[in-house]
Amino acid sequence: MSEEKTKRSRGSGLIVALLVLAILVSAGGMGFLGWRVTDLLGQVQRQNAEQKAAQSALQEKLADSSAILAELQKQNENLNTLLDKLVSTSTEDIAAEDDVVIAGEYTIRSTTQISDAYRSGDTSQLSDRDKETLDMAKNVLSKVITDGMTDYEKEEAVYKWLTTKLTNDTGLLTVIPTSGDGVDNPYGVLKNRQAVCVGYATTFRLFMQMMGIECKVIHSSDRIHSWDLVNLDGDWYHVDCYMDSDNGSYANFNMNDAACSSAGHEWNTDFFPAANGVKYSPALMNRTTIDDVYAIPAFVRDMIEDNVTAASCTFKQKIDAQTEATASAMMDRLSETIWNTSEFNLNNFNYQWSLDENGDYLLAIYVSVYREDKPIDPDDADVDWDKINEAITDVFGEVTYNDYEDNGGAMG
Repeated sequence: MSEEKTKRSRGSGLIVALLVLAILVSAGGMGFLGWRVTDLLGQVQRQNAEQKAAQSALQEKLADSSAILAELQKQNENLNTLLDKLVSTSTEDIAAEDDVVIAGEYTIRSTTQISDAYRSGDTSQLSDRDKETLDMAKNVLSKVITDGMTDYEKEEAVYKWLTTKLTNDTGLLTVIPTSGDGVDNPYGVLKNRQAVCVGYATTFRLFMQMMGIECKVIHSSDRIHSWDLVNLDGDWYHVDCYMDSDNGSYANFNMNDAACSSAGHEWNTDFFPAANGVKYSPALMNRTTIDDVYAIPAFVRDMIEDNVTAASCTFKQKIDAQTEATASAMMDRLSETIWNTSEFNLNNFNYQWSLDENGDYLLAIYVSVYREDKPIDPDDADVDWDKINEAITDVFGEVTYNDYEDNGGAMG
C-alpha cells in the first residue's frame, strides 16, 4: 500500500511540474516546446486513468476470489459434516442381530429360510441361490456329522471344518475382498471357501440352525467385527471362527463373557444374552493341577508333544496376585522361547486367565501347529514337472513358455 501511495505522489508531482513548465514556456513564447509539454501532460493523465482502471478491475477480481474461497470453505465444512455423519452411522451400535452392516460394507443377513427348509424338508419356497446354498451346506454336514453326536460334538465338528477348510479374505480390517462378492454370506463362503468375519459367523449360524442348535450372530459395539453365540444345554458361549481360522486353536471357541472380553471384544450386553457357560470350554474340559508356576514349561511341552490344542492348569497353592504375575511372566517368556525354537512348527501359542464353574482362576493355554492339509503353492511342492508337461503336451501339443525355469518348464 505504501508503494502505491508513492507512485501516486510521484505522478501528481510530475503533473504539477509539467503544468508549471507549460506556463513558463507559454510565457516565453516557446511554441513547439509548449506543445510538446502539453502532449506529455496528456499522456501522463491517460496513463494515470488506465492505472486507476486496472486497479479497479484487480479489486473486483480479488472480491470475486474472496467470494469463491468463502464458498469453497463452506462446501468443505458441509463435506466434513457429511463424513462425520457417515462415520457415526457406520460405527454406531445397533440393538439387532440381522441387517447390521459391519465395517461399513458387510451385512449380516438372516438365513432361517434355508435352515427351516432343511428341517421341514420343503424347499419349494427357496430361491435357486438358496437351494444351492442348502445343497452345499448339506454336503458339508454329511461329511462331518455322524449319528449319535451330542450338540457339543456337532458344534465342534463344524468349528473344525470352518477353521481349517476356509481361508481369510485378505484386505484392510478384514474388509476389502479379493474374491469378489460372497465373502460375507453362506452362499459365497461355501462356494469359494473364502470369508471375512461376517461370512464365518453367518455360515456357522446356518449350520447350527440346520441342526436345531440355537445360535445368534453377535457384533462388536463399534460394528467392525462379528462372531457367534451358541446355546449348549441352556448356557450360552461365544464362538469366533474367524479369529481361529487357519489354525483351529480353540482359543476363541466356546468362551464365556469374561474370556471374550479379555480377548478384546466389546458388545451390547443389554441386547445379547449373557454367556456364562464353562462346561463346554475346551481348555476347562482338559484341566490339570500342577505343582506350581515353575511346572508350567513341562506342562506346555507335554501339550505340544501330545498335540493338545487347548488345556488349562491350576496350582496346588492358591492363585494370588503374586502367583498370577509370575505365571504371566513365565508364559510371556515361554512364548518368546517357543517361537524362536526351530524344533516346533507352531502356528499359534497364547494363553488367558479363565474362571471355572466355581469361580476359581485357571490358566488356559492354546497351542496349534501348522496345518498339514493346508494347500501348498505348486512352486513350493515336490511335483513331477516332466509328467505334468507330458500330459499337457499330449493334449495341446508342444508349447513354448515365456518364463521357462529349471523346474521342468513351469510358468512363473
